[in-house]
Amino acid sequence: MSDPADLAAKVESGDLRFHELEEHADADTAAAARRLLVEEQSGASLDTVGDYSFPAEDADHAIENMVGAAQIPMGVVGPVTVDGAATSGETYLPLATTEGALLASVNRGCSVIDAAGGATARVTKSGMTRAPVFRVADVAEAEALVSWVRDNEAQLREAAEETTNHGELLDVTPYVVGDNVYLRFRYDTKDAMGMNMATIATRAAADVVEAETAASLVALSGNLCSDKKPAAVNAVEGRGRSVTADVLIPREVVEDRLHTTPEAIAEINTRKNLVGSAKAGSLGFNAHVANVVAAMFLATGQDAAQVVEGSNAITTGDVKDGDLYVSVSLASLEVGTVGGGTKLPTQAEGLDIVGVRGGGDPAGANADALAECVAVGALAGELSLLAALGSRHLSSAHESLGR
Repeated sequence: MSDPADLAAKVESGDLRFHELEEHADADTAAAARRLLVEEQSGASLDTVGDYSFPAEDADHAIENMVGAAQIPMGVVGPVTVDGAATSGETYLPLATTEGALLASVNRGCSVIDAAGGATARVTKSGMTRAPVFRVADVAEAEALVSWVRDNEAQLREAAEETTNHGELLDVTPYVVGDNVYLRFRYDTKDAMGMNMATIATRAAADVVEAETAASLVALSGNLCSDKKPAAVNAVEGRGRSVTADVLIPREVVEDRLHTTPEAIAEINTRKNLVGSAKAGSLGFNAHVANVVAAMFLATGQDAAQVVEGSNAITTGDVKDGDLYVSVSLASLEVGTVGGGTKLPTQAEGLDIVGVRGGGDPAGANADALAECVAVGALAGELSLLAALGSRHLSSAHESLGR
């Protein structure tokens, strides 16, 4: 076995490149060599970074130039009762975060939801998108391309689906801007988040477009997908999974457990989440959905950058026959239970807490179940924060928890 110090010396001397270490040693030794080099050149100690609990080769698919692992505290909230189409019953929700008071707040929301009999959640739309941009000569040629796509969607579907054993092309939507034509491909990616699947499949379909029309592919992603950026198209059309959770909480539960009233929470939601967000030009009309989405993404191996789209949510609050109705609708929640970060050991354990690791039966059921659980967690977080504002306990809660 190679010695980490020897490998580090070879990198420093220029005999080896940083990214070539795995060609000369196992993954753990390569990581150790990089740590030695970085420690020497930066003066930092990476003892804790290097104290990880799984073989480095388990992360080969997820990272390059590995030096160790970043450990984020993980907790659970719940159990909370979820009445979903893909999951049903009590479940704990894993959240990984460094924000103190977050889990205490979400856990309070979960307990109130349970006292009300649980939350209902449903995935209402599903489809991962990729939107290449093509160059055409003029608007007439753009219209011809749009017509061709509409007439030949079956041919595009055949080419795309030849690249995957699981993905299915659902539809292709054209958008014309001058001499640019964007084709927004939407796929059913089953239990995978599916970004890579959609990209590879769309490349095959784009080759057909170029072969059969006068259009030229400029970029496989034309930003109308839209991935990892705030985008109205995702808020309106959805991306990944569109999922909604709601709960009806009896007045006495609101008053006894949240120390406020249904009317106060409904008013705060309107004036803060709806009017305030509109005045700010926000794409999300909610209190802090990103908190729960980010924490559950980190705990279950999702692509953390897709919190941008995942937190694109609208929270509603109404008084119904004296009781409090609260809902949260996440338009573009991109989650999966196979592939990517879900294969990492600690994140796989996070999925096990929810009971959704791996492929579901039928295909896509596990990812749907995870989406429903994220939505219920977000609902709990919204409820608790709105109640804290209604009872004016927000600052005192942070003070009492020493945050």
